[in-house]
Amino acid sequence: MQPLIDNARTFGQRPEEFAQLAQGQSPEVLFITCSDSRVVPALITGARPGQLFELRTAGNIVPPYTSGRPTGEAATIEYAVEVLGVQDVVVCGHSHCGAVGALVRGDDLDAVPAVRDWLAHAADEPKSADPADPTVAEAVQQHVLAQLLRLRSYPCVEQRLADGRLRLHCWYYEVHTGTVREHRAATDAFEAL
Repeated sequence: MQPLIDNARTFGQRPEEFAQLAQGQSPEVLFITCSDSRVVPALITGARPGQLFELRTAGNIVPPYTSGRPTGEAATIEYAVEVLGVQDVVVCGHSHCGAVGALVRGDDLDAVPAVRDWLAHAADEPKSADPADPTVAEAVQQHVLAQLLRLRSYPCVEQRLADGRLRLHCWYYEVHTGTVREHRAATDAFEAL
């Protein structure tokens, strides 16, 4: 913890770099990804403060949209799309994902009921040809595509897609190599960016 504290103490000693941020934010991208500490959107993309609006959830799950029962995730998506007017949304899954791995293996999550109940929001249970594969690559890629489809059902996203003001991207990040792949509809495969 101490190195983090030391950096935080000196972080604000460059006010000229941050003064412009007080004017507001206008990110072009909503980046939806996992809470996993190994997945750092700004590091992966090289984004500077103000360029990404982030939504991080366990397993990068986009919960079902339900009117009348708002969630923090739905509010974040709606704010990014309607208020900030982001032009792109990236849903990014990653290798070695504990949430997807638990789903694939059918882990007993009774000791962590909030986690168990949250993972029940996964659109479909992802499958893997090899459940023992620690990367769970195939399952994560299926899972990310399912979350992207779920995102399409949000009214604000559906409307912006219909009028051409929003683009959706499905990424897969390998934590062990740093490689990022994007799903290409033409080949129905995840290919290097």
